[in-house]
Amino acid sequence: MASKQAFWTVPAKDGEPDLWVCMSCLNEAFCRKVPMPACPTCHGVSTYEAFTLAAVQDWGTAELIAKATAAQREAEAITAAASATPPVESVQ
Repeated sequence: MASKQAFWTVPAKDGEPDLWVCMSCLNEAFCRKVPMPACPTCHGVSTYEAFTLAAVQDWGTAELIAKATAAQREAEAITAAASATPPVESVQ
């Protein structure tokens, strides 16, 4: 049975890029999170740097650009779903 990948959340600060790219393999990109304990492709530890999607599109491979785009879309969908969900009221 395969184990599910765990992640550390990386808080987004104003003006900072949301995408974190593994600088060891240049093959993995995640939005506002990094995998733990290591990169799933190269197993590098603490090898992530932040980039914007535009920066990744400037120098990344087609595969990395696709992963970065998908990661950003997934994060945007989660954010949109969270803001669309009404708060739960407690009845006592």
